[in-house]
Amino acid sequence: MNPVGVRPRIHELDAVRGFALCGILVVDIWQLTDMRATIGAGIVDPVRHMLSVLVEGRFFPIFSFLFGLSFSLFLDRAAERSDRPRQVLGRRLVALGVLGLIHHVFQPGEALLPYAIVGLVVLLPAAGLARWMLLLAGLVATIGVPVTIGGGLGLVPGLFLLGLAADRFGLVDNLRDHGWRIAVVFVLAVPAAVAAGVWEYRTPYIDLWTGSAAPVAGLLGALAYFTGFLLFLRTETGEVFAEVLEPMGRMALTNYISATGLVLAADPWLGLSDSNRYGAVLGLAAGIIAVQAVWSYCWLRWFRYGPLEWVWRCVTWWRLVPNLRTREERRDLTVRYGRGR
Repeated sequence: MNPVGVRPRIHELDAVRGFALCGILVVDIWQLTDMRATIGAGIVDPVRHMLSVLVEGRFFPIFSFLFGLSFSLFLDRAAERSDRPRQVLGRRLVALGVLGLIHHVFQPGEALLPYAIVGLVVLLPAAGLARWMLLLAGLVATIGVPVTIGGGLGLVPGLFLLGLAADRFGLVDNLRDHGWRIAVVFVLAVPAAVAAGVWEYRTPYIDLWTGSAAPVAGLLGALAYFTGFLLFLRTETGEVFAEVLEPMGRMALTNYISATGLVLAADPWLGLSDSNRYGAVLGLAAGIIAVQAVWSYCWLRWFRYGPLEWVWRCVTWWRLVPNLRTREERRDLTVRYGRGR
């Protein structure tokens, strides 16, 4: 039961966030270990090339969009609980930036610090804009970046704004009622994503760094994955996947940072650095996902928030937030997962 005025947690989006973490992990492994992308002068390793087309740039946009959406949801909650919601959000973003700065020492390509900076510079000031202005700015930034300066972190501001706009338009409330709209977007996105993926695959490796093929294909692939996974969650098999991925998504901060430690610890044993062992990458990713899925599920049986999520929340509200679940909460979780979604 949710208190009056408090929006219920959107469990589908937690599952999608967990799904996005899995894809991001694969790319992070070869970036963290500095694996070779080529097998000769300008010749891309075929397995790496195929993995790039399937995962690189596809899951990061989903994660960024969900961050902007979560920012909007949290801002609403902060407005209900504080007279200075923007101060609360500002403190939350600064805390994220500190975590990102520490994480950056071990993973120079990490996203938390840029997320915090863009959040402070773009999201916080934009939160008061009309929803149509948010949508327009988000579309212009998201579409304009790939065709001008490429992708990567340059996509973050636009995707943040689109996530913020999605909540303001009420697109994430009652996702179950938007099935046909999601299906229409999926049907349109799939052929576009396939065509863009072929374009990316056929683009010479050197040109991928400066051209629009990779970021455009990544965005379209992200849209197809996002809508397709939302539809998949409506199936019986999808419900099983949701029960595995949802806890991971709720502990996204803890899992994202802990994955870096697990990859760096495993690298000396697997010998990934300066290699083309992409089969081992998939094996390591599967192992880390399995460990984090079990860990997240067990942790959230007893606690409301993941370890880093709890610290982040305490700093955000500047007080000690209760974390241990009550007996009634643990019983409700057992009933929920026992009966299915």
